[in-house]
Amino acid sequence: MKRFGLLIMLLIMGSLLAACSDDEKADAPTDGKLEGEITVWAHPFTGGGEPEAKMWDEIIASYEKETGVKVKFEQIPWANRDQKVLTALAANNGPDVFYAIPDQMPQYADVGMLLELDPYLKDNDMDDFVESSLVSTKWKGKTYGLPILQEAYTFFYNKEIIEAIGEDPEKLPATWDEFEAWAKKAKEKGFYALSYQGGGSMNGTLYPYLWQAGGDILTEDNEVLINNEAGVEAFEFINDLYQNKYIPEDSITAMQHDELWDSGKIMAVLGSGISLSNLLAKDNIEFVIAPPLKNKEQVTYGTTGMFVVPSNSDNKAAAAEFVKVMTNSENQKRFNTVTQYIPTRESAKDIFDGQEYLSQLASYTQYALPGVIHPKGRTIMPFIQAEIQAMMAGEKTPKEAADAAAEAIEAELKK
Repeated sequence: MKRFGLLIMLLIMGSLLAACSDDEKADAPTDGKLEGEITVWAHPFTGGGEPEAKMWDEIIASYEKETGVKVKFEQIPWANRDQKVLTALAANNGPDVFYAIPDQMPQYADVGMLLELDPYLKDNDMDDFVESSLVSTKWKGKTYGLPILQEAYTFFYNKEIIEAIGEDPEKLPATWDEFEAWAKKAKEKGFYALSYQGGGSMNGTLYPYLWQAGGDILTEDNEVLINNEAGVEAFEFINDLYQNKYIPEDSITAMQHDELWDSGKIMAVLGSGISLSNLLAKDNIEFVIAPPLKNKEQVTYGTTGMFVVPSNSDNKAAAAEFVKVMTNSENQKRFNTVTQYIPTRESAKDIFDGQEYLSQLASYTQYALPGVIHPKGRTIMPFIQAEIQAMMAGEKTPKEAADAAAEAIEAELKK
């Protein structure tokens, strides 16, 4: 699979270079009338059905009416999406617009696969976007996408457990120290303080605490920061949670703790909109949602979804305009009302007015970072995870684990 991936990348580079040499002026916006047709690829965001189909019809109609350009819309599955996009673009028969997530964008942009959108955005109201939503759309100082959705992960607390430990559900922990004080009380009463899914993504385990400590993992210039003072502090925080038995015994490799949470054995879980949907559907736990924790910084994880334009699109100006129309306030309201994600434009967040919990989560996207924005962001995760697991198992100190993670990242960057 690795050789196949490399081959695809080489094919893409060849086709992109050929496209650029054929028409150097193709990347510049046109001042004339837009025309022709574009192809748009997106995924099912709700499992399909009539509401989602109607949403796309309305969004596409708004674009076609405004520009006169026809849209050929194709919904592609999430499975094998990378291979499908890469293969299509290498063969020069891919879409003009497609949906991308934060760990895809820098991979594609770094090899020249994406169109820089900055020249097309002069008339676009960029100040209306939540600042954090634009983080994942930029690489090396250039904009390659516009965001359509965000999430914000934060702690959901079991209200009954809060009361059992003698605390007030209206005065939730705001800092690491306050949370650890609650964690100690929870343990004394026979509860776990938190679900820690050590077998899952670093976005939901290490990274939020590392950012809260004022640290980072890796810069776009390949400076590895994970083992600096802030990084070690985050490793220590996680290690303390485990060694003090504030989190379940299987937290080293656990993928979920649904049974423990559902049975009222865990005080808090890190969750987002899907967690809210599940809680409301089950209706078996009375809960409250807290703002993201703060140590030196108040920050959390939250993915961002965006639309991008391949650099070998045959209709760049029309494609860029679709991305702008797709992410304007009106269409963000359409899209996120149906999908129940959080809009990335402040002016579109009023769709959640009157919805207590979604409105609360929407207010937290200002604190949400989308992960490691780097071409190697996805590939370095297993190395970091292995070191965290070794630390929790008692095989390494937090400093040793952080240093080993840094060494593994540096080795990967040299490949």
